Amino acid sequence: MNDAQAWQVREGGISLSVRANPKASKEAILPGEGYLAVRLTAPPVDGAANKALVKLIAKAFSVAKRDVTIESGEAARMKRIFVAGDPQALAARAVSLYEPQA
Repeated sequence: MNDAQAWQVREGGISLSVRANPKASKEAILPGEGYLAVRLTAPPVDGAANKALVKLIAKAFSVAKRDVTIESGEAARMKRIFVAGDPQALAARAVSLYEPQA
């Protein structure tokens, strides 16, 4: 699997392909087929899952919530997320999320 499908380094940050799974029993970020699978405990009602997604991605990438933007897919499970910051550091973090250490 080519990691480039799950994220792309861009000027000023990194763009992520994310598949959100709301109403999960536990929050987690897991590798998927060309995306990061994000499990959220929040329901998909009134933007609660999107808010939880932004918060979880911000925490995982050690950035402020204001640096995480949903670019597309606000009302869909598949989303495109932009994380602003140092692209190389963010890409390194994406690799560690996609390929967790055993």
